[in-house]
Amino acid sequence: MDKCCVKALVVGKVQGVWYRRAAQEQALRHGVTGHARNLPDGRVEVLMCGDREAIKTLSEWLWKGPPNARVTHVELEVIEAHDPDTFSTL
Repeated sequence: MDKCCVKALVVGKVQGVWYRRAAQEQALRHGVTGHARNLPDGRVEVLMCGDREAIKTLSEWLWKGPPNARVTHVELEVIEAHDPDTFSTL
C-alpha cells in the first residue's frame, strides 16, 4: 500500500453545514485517518493520511461536501508523513 498525508484547506460555506462530520464519515469509509477542524477564518482544515487512492477519492469529495455546503476552493498540500520513534520537546 502506498501511503501519504495531505492537508486540505476548504473554502466556501463549509461551517455550520455538517461538513466536518460528513468528511469524517467519508474518511472512515475509505480507511483514511486524520482530522477535520473549523478554522477561525471560516475555512475547514482536513488532514488525510492513508492510501494514496483513498486520499485521492476523499480529496475529490472535499469539493462536493454535504448537501448544504458550497465549496468554492480546495487547497491541497502533501505533507511529510513519518512515525517518530521517540517523543521529544523543543
